[in-house]
Amino acid sequence: MGSRGWLSSLLVLIAMLCVSFAGAQEANSQRLPKRIVGDYGYWSKSQTPPYSAAQIPFRELTHINHSGVSFNADGSLSVPDGFIEPELNDGAHAAGVKVLLLLGGDFAGLETSGAVQTLVDNIAAFENQYQYDGVDIDWEYPASTQDRQLLVQLMNQLRKSNPDYVLSIDVPPWGGDGYNLKRLSLSLDYFNIMMYDCAGPWTAYGQLNSPIFWDPNDPAPFECEPGGSAQEAADYFLQSVPGKQLNMGTPFYGYYYKNINQLFGLCPNAAFTKDGECDHEVRTVNYTWVKKRFNKKAWQTYRDPIALVPYMLRTDGSDGYVTYDDALSTYFRVWYSDWDRGLGGTFMWSLDEDYDGLSQDLLDAMYQATVVGH
Repeated sequence: MGSRGWLSSLLVLIAMLCVSFAGAQEANSQRLPKRIVGDYGYWSKSQTPPYSAAQIPFRELTHINHSGVSFNADGSLSVPDGFIEPELNDGAHAAGVKVLLLLGGDFAGLETSGAVQTLVDNIAAFENQYQYDGVDIDWEYPASTQDRQLLVQLMNQLRKSNPDYVLSIDVPPWGGDGYNLKRLSLSLDYFNIMMYDCAGPWTAYGQLNSPIFWDPNDPAPFECEPGGSAQEAADYFLQSVPGKQLNMGTPFYGYYYKNINQLFGLCPNAAFTKDGECDHEVRTVNYTWVKKRFNKKAWQTYRDPIALVPYMLRTDGSDGYVTYDDALSTYFRVWYSDWDRGLGGTFMWSLDEDYDGLSQDLLDAMYQATVVGH
């Protein structure tokens, strides 16, 4: 389907979104037909409002990546105080949800120290002690041939250590040059495509955080290429990996540019840092922050008719531009990825970012889009 057809498809999906919740409730007695993977940081328990295992709607998920543990060059694990949460694993397992240990960092040092097997052994001991179901690796980013080989080695040894592990890695949408995708696919269950951060403090223009389709009006097309939209990311990764092994990412957060007042506006020269960034004038905002400003408090919401994602501008004469995702764009991205492109599922960063103390609009949209195509 061409890009023009997506606007009419979106209008149809708006109607589907209005009626899909009842169908989603009916489907709840069954396990989900596609993966919904949620990243959960242990630190969210102490935020306002607090978000812990007690707030997670396990029925809307298939996997949870528990984030916060790091590792050292000698292969030992660093587990922060407050990370262990028995209620998380108990609640997830009771609902048929798998919990993975999310381990992030620069793994290149393991090559020098020769500690790959030590790390694998320590992960296995941790998983056995606390009843985890697998490992998600977030290496941002392998940069050399040696890095590529090391990541393949690490995943192979994790697979050998426990054939029943659920194994995944997080990969950027702007290409897999740092990843041997075909080799990795032999040991992994799936890849999480980080389809976000196409905007941020590092971009000179007020771009879109996570376009579904690339808007050619964007003046800086190489910031996130060749996977700068959900469509392009799917095109790229499907060349090397079967669709069933791919999860399309969606953000529960956005970016607030304080000194730009239009879509694709240029950061003023005075705001650039010596490194060419707009850093001190751009900050991350979660969906709850955005939702409080919908068409009020001097903000007006818009939607890019090509990228099919929303943005906000200030209307009181001050500068202000926010790129974010709402329930509609989240729903459409998940529907498009799961059912039109045939991917194995979706994932998000992160579960707490759309929790307002009562509801989770974006997670609900992911769930509804997942079950409506079944």
